[in-house]
Amino acid sequence: MSLAPRAVVVHRRTEYEELLARHGTHGQAVFFLSSRGRSIDEVVRRHDRTQQALREVAAAVPLTWRSSRVERADLDRFLFAPEDVVVVVGQDGLVANTAKYLRGQPVVGIDTDPGRNPGVLVRHRCADTAALLRAATAAAGRAEELTMVEAVADDTQRLVALNEIYLGPPGHQTARYRLGSDGEEGPGEAQASSGVLVGTGTGATGWLRSLWLERGSPTGLPAPCDRRLLWFVREAWPSPTTGTTRVAGELGRGQGLRLTVESDRMVVFGDGMEGDALELTWGQSVRLGIAGTSLHLVT
Repeated sequence: MSLAPRAVVVHRRTEYEELLARHGTHGQAVFFLSSRGRSIDEVVRRHDRTQQALREVAAAVPLTWRSSRVERADLDRFLFAPEDVVVVVGQDGLVANTAKYLRGQPVVGIDTDPGRNPGVLVRHRCADTAALLRAATAAAGRAEELTMVEAVADDTQRLVALNEIYLGPPGHQTARYRLGSDGEEGPGEAQASSGVLVGTGTGATGWLRSLWLERGSPTGLPAPCDRRLLWFVREAWPSPTTGTTRVAGELGRGQGLRLTVESDRMVVFGDGMEGDALELTWGQSVRLGIAGTSLHLVT
């Protein structure tokens, strides 16, 4: 007998909750903000809107379904099941934070603060939740398949991301590595830089776009559903032993970018989730390319 669908509501602590966790009481939070020229009123209003949104989403879950809630900080410890429908309640970035832990489960994005969020990934309002949950489990439900990027290390560690993957030093040191492509003979170009960024069409609205604009790249940015990635080397340093001839490029289906570490330590993380990063040491290699999985975003 098949299990009923489970609605997994993903959220993150509000600014007000973070202030209470840090300062203990509402009064102390008021004092802290007022000492910096801010009022707590707007912070509380945003908190109340988020809590109301969570209540409305919970009420929209069909009675025959199971349900669960998970906070952003616990995503790396939460076990998503194949029959889950994931409802992200919050900001666009929360969808990206969640995507790396999914394997094809449908995702519904609910915007808790319309006008404040761009609404690229959280496109819907709380009142739409019930209809979107039905659509997520319907055979003819409408959804977009958003391209993701993956990094696979030579020790089988794997990381996927919706916006971008960054490889670089864990602090402000210079990363040293060799950069090449699939099927290339030789070890690749020796480089020293502050890291490498590989991004998708969804990430083209953020960090990837800033690098694209900075370089004046002639290559067009991909769309979210395009099976295409762009990559950039950040602040490559030319020296007698390091080059700068490979600082940007494009990856299509089946193509990969290979990096071999020549530093004591490098980290690989996706979508700003530094706490859930891969760690590579001298001599290890990692391949970056289009992920085999994509984000199933219900529209």
